Amino acid sequence: MKKILSIVIALALCLTAFAALADTIKLGGLAPMTGSYAEYGKGFEIGWNMALEDIGAEGVNGHTFEIEVKDSQGDAVVSSTLATDYAEDDEIYAILGDFTSGACKADAEIVDRYGITLLSPTASAPDYAGMSPYCFSIMGRQDGEAPFLAKYVLKKYLGVTKVAVVRVDSDWGQACFDNFKIQADIEGLEVTEEKYSASENDFSSIITKVKAANPEVLVVMDQGEPVAKIFNAADAAGWDIKHVALGPGTSEQVVGMLTNPDNIIVTSPFFFDPNDEALTAWKTRFVERAGFEPTVHPACAYDTMMLIKTAVEKIGDGKVTREAIKDALTGMEMTGVTGRIKFGPEGDITRDYMICGTENGKWVVLKGFDFVNE
Repeated sequence: MKKILSIVIALALCLTAFAALADTIKLGGLAPMTGSYAEYGKGFEIGWNMALEDIGAEGVNGHTFEIEVKDSQGDAVVSSTLATDYAEDDEIYAILGDFTSGACKADAEIVDRYGITLLSPTASAPDYAGMSPYCFSIMGRQDGEAPFLAKYVLKKYLGVTKVAVVRVDSDWGQACFDNFKIQADIEGLEVTEEKYSASENDFSSIITKVKAANPEVLVVMDQGEPVAKIFNAADAAGWDIKHVALGPGTSEQVVGMLTNPDNIIVTSPFFFDPNDEALTAWKTRFVERAGFEPTVHPACAYDTMMLIKTAVEKIGDGKVTREAIKDALTGMEMTGVTGRIKFGPEGDITRDYMICGTENGKWVVLKGFDFVNE
């Protein structure tokens, strides 16, 4: 009996020692779990948790991972308050999020002051990542995507010359339009612009204004519900015009809200190729958890968690700290679900883009990455 008791005590001591060695890397998550962008916030949370499942309970180098996700509501003020809460918590090693560029830019000064990484899956404003060495993003930049929209979607693919742009009045919306307009002028496009607040719900008067300019295509620069609401307002006005969007990606929820689901074209840095078994398996797992099809956004969220894992692997036997994670991410290169990720000098990446559209209410690739070379 004494021998059995000794064995039990020895096992208990071993487990205690292992637990002491297996430090938990606690991460803070910022995402719009409610509001117009809730689809993307939920996608973030699921993507992060899928990554944690794949990392497994054994973790990396004796370190396990966990994340607490707080609702930023897609609001810069709320996001900065939550970012401060995380930054002041010494147990939080890094922050993943937020969704919008405006929120991330509001958080940039905070993470710089506290010396904690802010790794966004989706911030694409060209000036965000350069605000601090602690700021990173993997969506790509609007000085890449917005010019692609002007040159390859509108001029080369659709062959139009008169364009109406309706955009959200935000830092992200401004960055989209400014970078778009530079290329639009080069391409000889005539552009009409109207903007609206993020809280706007009635777009009938805006549609009346831009329709009067007699454009050949209606472009919306936003994400989530507003995209569908604006296009539906155009349909309700009896306006037969081609719909193009910059921002929502291949969102099934946006398509599901459209009164004409086969009239939308988008730019996208990524598409779930049905011929790719690994991507299809990832997509299936996501749908089982979310109940809706993924866009590139949750896939980017998944990749941000895997970047943190890779950073901890890179640190190796060294001490994992906020500073060590930032240093490990700087200049890092990794292949994720969304493809090759290589951080440039400012902490963001360059992506290529394709043109996607809908047929019978389902997303399809209209022109792949090679369209720029055709």
